[in-house]
Amino acid sequence: MEIELFTIGFTRKTAREFFTSLKDAGVRRVVDVRLNNNSQLAGFSKKEDLAYFLREIGGIEYVHLPELAPTQDILDAYRKHKGDWGIYEKQFLDLMARRQVEKTVRPDLLDHGCLLCSEHLPHHCHRRLVAEYLNAKWGGIKTKHLV
Repeated sequence: MEIELFTIGFTRKTAREFFTSLKDAGVRRVVDVRLNNNSQLAGFSKKEDLAYFLREIGGIEYVHLPELAPTQDILDAYRKHKGDWGIYEKQFLDLMARRQVEKTVRPDLLDHGCLLCSEHLPHHCHRRLVAEYLNAKWGGIKTKHLV
């Protein structure tokens, strides 16, 4: 089975750019992989607001999968303490392996889905790591990063 998977970050995007990107890509479901999705800093992407906007603007489903998010400790070590990306990446991938997310997340949930996080670009974001990790476990995932 081939899975078409997208990723997107909401920062540095207007609501128009964000929702248009999702609609134009044919995204059917946004899979929120943020640990904290109710922050005041999240703007239009706060959990309840986002679910409403996605449904109303694009007929897009919303699901939150915190098991695909880093722990607060891993996140703080990288963000607050200016940690090394290589260390963050290893810790996060080890966490995915311990959680065995490849056994608990259904592949069909991700087909035409879009992993959502806050980072503008995927290079130093865990949404890219999630996509790569699951592709290594399942195979057949074609990932496109929406920017």
